[in-house]
Amino acid sequence: MAARAPAGEGLRHAEDAPPCARGPDAGASQGLARSLIAVGLGVAAFAFAGRFAFHIWKPLEQVMTETAKRIATPSLSSYYKGGFEQKMSRREASLILGVSLSAGKAKIRTAHRRIMILNHPDKGGSPYLATKINEAKDLLEATTKQ
Repeated sequence: MAARAPAGEGLRHAEDAPPCARGPDAGASQGLARSLIAVGLGVAAFAFAGRFAFHIWKPLEQVMTETAKRIATPSLSSYYKGGFEQKMSRREASLILGVSLSAGKAKIRTAHRRIMILNHPDKGGSPYLATKINEAKDLLEATTKQ
């Protein structure tokens, strides 16, 4: 009869067998298994990083939106926000020309010339804006005493 190996000395797992006993494809399947595990861990890490980024982004988006609203407040802008009134007032005319209500005729003419050079229809400006600029100059000159 053949001698039996003691209970603790026997081969229990395929990894413990010599390479010739495992088979020719054993090395390739182990490499594939390791590659699949590495890919799976990479996908999991990417998913956790994406989840973390989305959690960070929501408060950051709120901060950016609030900052943009604060920057766009009319107090920081030197331009008049809004459309034209039906009948032009002195206030609107002074806003269009960028002069004070108490400006003299010389200052009104200078401001009109400067704005018309930038907005003249022959230079690509709007005819409607040119009309409004001329109307503002005429209204302010007619109501100014100097």
